Order: sequence, then structure tokens, then C-alpha cells
Amino acid sequence: MQSKINKLLSVIVHPETGVDIVSGRNVESVAADGEKIVVALRFAKRHDPFALKIKSRVEQALAEAFPEHAVTVFVKEGEAPARNKAQEAIEELHANTSTTDIGKVIAIASGKGGVGKSTVTANLALALRNMGYSVGVLDADIYGPSQAKMFGAEDYLPDAVQQDGREYIVPAERMGVKVMSIAMFIRPTDALLWRGTMANSALRQLVHQTLWGRLDYLLIDLPPGTGDIHLSIINELHIDGAVIVSTPQQVAVADVVRGVEMFRNPNVAIPVLGIVENMAWFTPKELPDNRYYIFGRGGAARYAAEAGVEVLGEIPIVQSIMQGSDDGMPAVATDSEVEKHYREVARKIIEGCAKHC
Repeated sequence: MQSKINKLLSVIVHPETGVDIVSGRNVESVAADGEKIVVALRFAKRHDPFALKIKSRVEQALAEAFPEHAVTVFVKEGEAPARNKAQEAIEELHANTSTTDIGKVIAIASGKGGVGKSTVTANLALALRNMGYSVGVLDADIYGPSQAKMFGAEDYLPDAVQQDGREYIVPAERMGVKVMSIAMFIRPTDALLWRGTMANSALRQLVHQTLWGRLDYLLIDLPPGTGDIHLSIINELHIDGAVIVSTPQQVAVADVVRGVEMFRNPNVAIPVLGIVENMAWFTPKELPDNRYYIFGRGGAARYAAEAGVEVLGEIPIVQSIMQGSDDGMPAVATDSEVEKHYREVARKIIEGCAKHC
């Protein structure tokens, strides 16, 4: 939401300076949650004759773009207190973000690790690509990145390019999907001994400085659980919807509850588009009519019914899915049966976005 608000306000120009109010730093702060938006405007000149007009335009723009929110705009006068360099760097990233041409941002999350969230993300990206959409994948799992391996981009070294006097990072492009991961900047044997602030800073740069270009969908592979990285990515991007990945096991489903409730929290308010039940069953090739429910049956579906969340699909245990992840070639690219399952999930995500995003 923050980037969308900044984009809206950047078209409002101060008549005297001829500079938009974001670049001219008339927008001192923006705070938004599921119910209200509060914007503080600052004008260095006391009794600036254009202050009220600009305030009115900001109120009107936000009310039209976010009719469900209560909008409050207030004006401050005089020079702003000195700001630290870190805050200035963050504001510059937001003002010059490379995310402005992204259509929908979908967070792929899981309550716990080991349920195949990253595999689901990679295969969903290819399913959407096969349906004619332009797609990107951001690996937000800073401490356990895997999308570079999923897409065979472990040896990719990102270039930096200059645009409009600013430096941007060129993502890897594999099978028609743009991919960015912290794994592209470190050796496979490196352990990221970073505190939260360092991880958040790196993630912020990956979000705003990657040269995404025009995308219909950006899929974000979140780390498992509900923690600091999740809150950071929610603050950095307007996320249109969330998809939760689980296995049928009761212990996995119990963690799904926490994932769903995180996105439903009033301070987050991101639509949960549904649940993908991964590793749902196993069918041997020699017994195509048999299904073996190795990890239990229907746990995610039962919770989804109770919580009013849609089941987007059930993905079986298939050898090609595991092999594709290891080989850097997601199974959707090579196995038509796997592609069929993921295409159905992708179709429901598109429908869910049309309804709720």
C-alpha cells in the first residue's frame, strides 16, 4: 500500500517549485492500515499559499483510490528536523522503486518449513507463464533461499545498470520468468549471520532495486512461519493476496491457522486467496487408479471449510516434481500431468484476485 500511495502522490506537483510533492519531500510521512490512511505534509515556507490546495488534492486522490479507508491529511510548517542517513536512503528507495509496473503481487506462505512452499511457488510461476502472463519471482526467504536453485540460476551473477541516474539490479530470466534471490549474491556455502535489520535492508533493496519491468504477477516466496521478514515485506509492497501452502498432516495444518490469521489481522488485512495442499497423495505409475495418502488425508481441506478459505488445489507426490527442483527445471516445464494440477491452482488464484484484490 505504501508504494501505491507514493505513486498516487507523485503526480501532485507544487505549483511554485514545479516538483512533485514526493520528490520535493513535502510528504513527510504516510501511515496506513486496514481502515485508515494518515499523511503528514510539510512545507518549509510558513503560510505557504499552496499548502491548502495541495492538502485538498491529496485528500481527494486518496479518497478516490481507497474509498474504504478514512483519510486524514495534516500540514506542518517550517524545516523538518534533521533525519538520519538511513531513513533518507529508505525514502529514496521508495521514491524510485522499480515496482511501479507490477500488476498483482501474490505472497506464497507456509506456517512451517518442509511443506514444499518454494516448489509450489516456482511451478505456479511457470503455470502462469504458460497461461500467457508475464511473471516474476522474488525469493524473500533471506536465510534459506532456494529459488535460484529451483530455476537453475545458482551461477547467475546479477549485473547493475544505470537508469535515470540510479542503479538497478538485473534479475535472472529463466524459462520466461524473472527471478531474484539473495542466493545470487552469496556462495552456496555461506551462512547469513545477519541480524534482522541487515536482512530487512537486503530485502528492501531486492524489492525496490530489481529491474522488474512490466509484470502481470510477482510471486513472493516468503520464509516459513510468521516473523520479522513477513512484516517487512508487507510494509514494502502492496500485496494483493496470499496463498498458504500445507501438507495434509495435522501438525502442518495447525501452523496454517497461524499463517491465515497473520494475513487476516486488521493491521495487515491481505486477502487469503486459498490453501494449496501439497504432497496430497501418491499414485504409482504401475497402479494409476490407486491413491496412497501417505501424510494423511484432507486436513487442509477440513480447516479451509471451517475458516471459510478456498482450497485452490491438491498437488500429488510426483517424482518429476522433486527431480525438477533438484535439476533447476520446475516440473511444470516438462510434465503435462503436473502442469495440469498447477494450471488449475493458477486459474483459481486469478479468479480470486479478480474478486478480492
